Amino acid sequence: MAASGEHIKALVRSHAAGDDAAFYAVAMQVAAKAARQGHGTLAGDLKQTIEAARRDPVADRVTAIARPRGDLAELVTAAFPDVTLRDLVGPPVLKDEIARVLHEQRQRHALMDHGFTPAHRLLLEGPPGTGKTMTAAVIAHELSLPLLTVRLDSLLSKFLGETASKLRTVFEAAANQRAVYLFDEFDALGGHRGGNDVGEARRILNSFLVFLEQASPESVVIAATNHRSILDHALFRRFDLVVNYQLPDAAQAALVMKARLGPLGKGLRWASVSLKEGGLSHAELVQAAEAAAKQVILRGEGRVTTTDLNVALSARRTAGSE
Repeated sequence: MAASGEHIKALVRSHAAGDDAAFYAVAMQVAAKAARQGHGTLAGDLKQTIEAARRDPVADRVTAIARPRGDLAELVTAAFPDVTLRDLVGPPVLKDEIARVLHEQRQRHALMDHGFTPAHRLLLEGPPGTGKTMTAAVIAHELSLPLLTVRLDSLLSKFLGETASKLRTVFEAAANQRAVYLFDEFDALGGHRGGNDVGEARRILNSFLVFLEQASPESVVIAATNHRSILDHALFRRFDLVVNYQLPDAAQAALVMKARLGPLGKGLRWASVSLKEGGLSHAELVQAAEAAAKQVILRGEGRVTTTDLNVALSARRTAGSE
């Protein structure tokens, strides 16, 4: 074995401390030891891997950012989603827009070599439960990146008075650590700068606009809002793409529920399911499917009926109207 016990301990310590320079130095020592022991191929492979990681330090930090440290740990929550573009239900135009973002990100270096910037600042707007947060998860998964959700509650309450500096921390991380950064419920931060706003709120939004304008294309910054109408108009031109979400039509609603029911929905007569009434979001449709499935399981049966689904859908509509 090329690496000694001391080498392994040193690698673990430097990785835990986030000390890239020390990590690479120890790794080079391992490669040198391998060469002295006659393992020339292993030594050569190690050196090539280390040199490649040094040339692309942003990509090398993707795994490390799954456990944000320091100030960033107080500002974001991290996850590695497993949903794919195929799982996202929506009109073709929406999926085409997301596919374009993914394609530009995968080819970002080719675009940047020719003086063009890949789409990396997205505004997702539409009713609650229509797939905005899921879209951020899809982009993270498809690009093999962590999803870092910015905790706006901390930014706007716990760190009130320091919000602008904390925003700088997030955008500095976006420049140095490739990931998908999601500002969910963004209207809390990006509302109109009216005459009644306090000075701190104006400074926060102005800071965000500056940081967004300068955001690194190495990461994807996503803002999601349920209330486009209350957003400050200066925001829209700062985003590369504004994606609109709507409540699903009957065909899309069936796809959402089929995906959640799985084998329990096999053989179901979807034409008899009351989906044309509409009015339910993707999230509410999932809840209705789950409610129907639970009833079937508790009855000891193996298939959901149209009656089961219609009862569950009616209950969701009633709950939503109250």
